[in-house]
Amino acid sequence: MEDKTDSICIKPAETDEELCGRGYVHCTAWQEAYRGIVNDRYLDTMTVEATTARARNFPDNTLVAKDKDKVVGFAVYSKSRDEDLPDAGEVDAIYVLSEYYGRKIGYRLMNEAISRLSEYKTIFVWVLEKNERAINFYHKYGFEFDGRKKEWNLGGPVTIVRMVMNRE
Repeated sequence: MEDKTDSICIKPAETDEELCGRGYVHCTAWQEAYRGIVNDRYLDTMTVEATTARARNFPDNTLVAKDKDKVVGFAVYSKSRDEDLPDAGEVDAIYVLSEYYGRKIGYRLMNEAISRLSEYKTIFVWVLEKNERAINFYHKYGFEFDGRKKEWNLGGPVTIVRMVMNRE
């Protein structure tokens, strides 16, 4: 299902070019959104080559947002990887380039990811605890904290928190 409103097309990633675009957005969006949240040295060592390799290694369930031929955002969704929510769906990643903020691209990616997770009554996301922009986005979409936290090392300790949306 394609959404062409506002010249942005939301579609499954089908080509190597689209996966390369996902890699570019992944690296760039992390460096844009996570300054001051994640260790700068960690962000500075991220490369488009590494994130593109990851995109190519894990191409399944990837949606891209394209502005003409340019990938400007992506989302990845899957069956839950969390043992305590075995019958849930997960939005593994959702990123949009900062120059495209405010154009509802994140909502459109989320809408499509959630429609592809329609068999699940519960959907969740993990988010950096200090990423207020993303937390506000998820709250507006209907996700709420469920109290679960994990510690990650991204060049230094960071906390991620789980947000859950129940569709009943």
